[in-house]
Amino acid sequence: MGKQKKTIGKTYKVRITLPALQNIDEITGFIAFINQQPQNAIKVGDAIFELIDKISFNPFVYKECD
Repeated sequence: MGKQKKTIGKTYKVRITLPALQNIDEITGFIAFINQQPQNAIKVGDAIFELIDKISFNPFVYKECD
């Protein structure tokens, strides 16, 4: 009974537009400077980019935004 290898399926390319990156920067900047919670800003930014990574592996799990 050996260890099973995790197979990685097809990954998709996720394009992040410049306005989207600016929005993420505004969100994290607001949390860090206006709310004075820099650690929470880091956590939120990391969570956003982790979700973007998950989308690249399985994009059909999430609904498309209009």
